[in-house]
Amino acid sequence: MAITNGNSDKERLIVFDTSLRDGEQSPGVSLNTDEKIEIAKQLSRLGVDVIEAGFPIASVGDFEAVQRIAREVGSLMEGREHIGEPMTICGLARSTPGDIKRCAEAIQDAPNRRIHVFLATSDIHLKHKLKIDREECVKRAVAAVTLARSFVPQVEFSPEDASRSDPDFLCEVLGKVIEAGATTLNIPDTVGYNLPEEYGALIKHLVENTPGGDKVTWSTHCHNDLGLATANTLSGIRNGARQVEVTINGIGERAGNTAMEEIVMAIHTHPTAFPVYHNINTRLIFPTSVMVSELSGMMVQPNKAIVGRNAFLHESGIHQDGVLKNRQTYEIISAESVGVTDIALVLGKHSGRNAFRERCKELGFAAINDEEFQKAFVDFKNLCDKKKNVNDEDILNILNSIQTVPSKHVEL
Repeated sequence: MAITNGNSDKERLIVFDTSLRDGEQSPGVSLNTDEKIEIAKQLSRLGVDVIEAGFPIASVGDFEAVQRIAREVGSLMEGREHIGEPMTICGLARSTPGDIKRCAEAIQDAPNRRIHVFLATSDIHLKHKLKIDREECVKRAVAAVTLARSFVPQVEFSPEDASRSDPDFLCEVLGKVIEAGATTLNIPDTVGYNLPEEYGALIKHLVENTPGGDKVTWSTHCHNDLGLATANTLSGIRNGARQVEVTINGIGERAGNTAMEEIVMAIHTHPTAFPVYHNINTRLIFPTSVMVSELSGMMVQPNKAIVGRNAFLHESGIHQDGVLKNRQTYEIISAESVGVTDIALVLGKHSGRNAFRERCKELGFAAINDEEFQKAFVDFKNLCDKKKNVNDEDILNILNSIQTVPSKHVEL
């Protein structure tokens, strides 16, 4: 189940899922409204604290999806009894009045609601994209947060491209939006540029040097362009962040976002290494991963951490022998803890005798004698050199060829 706050010195980590917003910006992904609602309901059961339901100004369809999620999912408490409150429904808006008003309208029916406004702060964005100076940037950010706060009690502000912004200017603009009413400050590594030490140091600097920084929740938002999104997010937590923006399976623009399952299970596996606890029901991680993969059309790579097809499979003979004796010899996470139930040893050319004998028993050939077993094992190894994938039907054919009356033949 979820990790609970068993230690008085641990703080709650807010899990902010943006699969339906940033995740849907993955090339080729387009979810219809019913699919978004199905995913949103599952995320609520999973124990997600905040869901970024979409970008209401983007299209009529996006507005309607966010509105329906606010109405149909915003009050749900199934699976959230241990949390004590429904999921917060959040919408994204640029720092313009039209965006913010449209967002407020979309989420207005949710009991817990948040507007997330963003504005670029790096000099390269200010000069080439927005064509404004730093003074104008501060004015727009303050105006946006002030307007958003007039609609909702929770306002999140993101300085886009924060990881390439001047840290001192970040402290200035973030201090001003705190004065204007921002309750969460999200620090995006928009292009996945930072190294973990750099990102952690940035979070620490902002927490310690931003006026009013002790009054808000600090948040991470990391992209995976260099494969460092998870490491950067964990570094952010260690340096003061108490919200993480993540997606299921790490889906998102370009190389994707921080994967929720990796953050949650890193904390689960190393509970003393991080000063936080979370409310995620880890046994729903794999079913949620499958749902998002199937509905989004984004395949999960087989060797993906936690939720990949191979995450709990073993082909090496040495590993298989250890796992048969005690799964902890080669597994630091139990498959059951993340909701994986159909675990099997993968038989191939690297498999040893113990794994092959175990599969013989599963297929009904427990009484095979040593001579027959040895012949079958040799035939199996020879077949592995010729065929990429050896399945149970192949093994049954080998066993049937050497023993005409099996103890309990399993038909496939």
